[in-house]
Amino acid sequence: MRDFYIFRSGRISRQDNSVMFCYKEDGTEKKTPIPVENIDSIYIFGEVDLNTKLINFFNQHDIMLHFFNYYGFYSGTFYPREFLNAGDVIVKQSSFYLDRTKRLNIAAEFIKGAVYGIIQNLKRYRNRCGRQIEQIESLFENIDKQKDIQSLMGIEGNVRDIYYRAFPLIINREIEFEKRVKHPPDNMMNAFISFMNSLVYSAVLKEIYRTQLNPTVSFLHEPSYRRFSLSLDVAEIFKPVFADRIIFSLMNNNQITEKHFDKELNYAYMTEAGRKIVVQEFDEKLNTTVYHKQLKKNVSYRRIIRLELYKLIKHLLEKKEYKSFRIWW
Repeated sequence: MRDFYIFRSGRISRQDNSVMFCYKEDGTEKKTPIPVENIDSIYIFGEVDLNTKLINFFNQHDIMLHFFNYYGFYSGTFYPREFLNAGDVIVKQSSFYLDRTKRLNIAAEFIKGAVYGIIQNLKRYRNRCGRQIEQIESLFENIDKQKDIQSLMGIEGNVRDIYYRAFPLIINREIEFEKRVKHPPDNMMNAFISFMNSLVYSAVLKEIYRTQLNPTVSFLHEPSYRRFSLSLDVAEIFKPVFADRIIFSLMNNNQITEKHFDKELNYAYMTEAGRKIVVQEFDEKLNTTVYHKQLKKNVSYRRIIRLELYKLIKHLLEKKEYKSFRIWW
């Protein structure tokens, strides 16, 4: 199964037994078929019309719709009716959240996976980032000493502050990036990071849907109304691997430059051309395979996300203690 991306404005409609994306180009209406039998997610970046009949159709085919706003930032997801519900997993997931110690242990593993990925990224640029590596390794050693979620989040925040200060050392051009600003991003780098993190978040959410986990019951981030907070938890592990490495590559190879951001909006808006480049790179990355030491076979990056969720389920069912993903390449 794969993803389908829509960047233009238009409408999605059913025609007989097929689904079409209809849009106008140079005054002419054009149609692109959407292969519903081969996809499980549609990413919508343009202004797209669809009706409830079509929503019901996507629900029947277990297809998720991820919506992004005018600026290209994640707005929300149409999450089809769950079809892999398992009462024992949901009960255990909730009980682990309610147990302070059990919740803290899982949350700490999410932070460990994230920080480990950050350290491995910096080690690729060891000659430039030696100081940052030492500082973050010291913080990594303190993760297990934290007594509550707030302290864990504090460790994570300190790590990312140091990490982001290394970005100008990693990227081979002058960039305006002093601190992380999210709502809204205030420059090109913050816009790029936010866009990439949105892609990781939706990719994780899609994999959660294919498991028995409930996406609203989380451990690091607080569960809240209308938020798939478990996706935020697990995405922490994969943002350094799937988002940041793509940022470094595209920036250092001049595939993404200032021209891919709107100058009138202080470069805080990525253009359609820029999004297409990034999405293609992200899609290729998820389909890239790597040899898995434990499974003794090649698995895709996308599959690694699913395997992480299976590990979490085994932990909740008390079959095997959860140890978060550690990148080995």
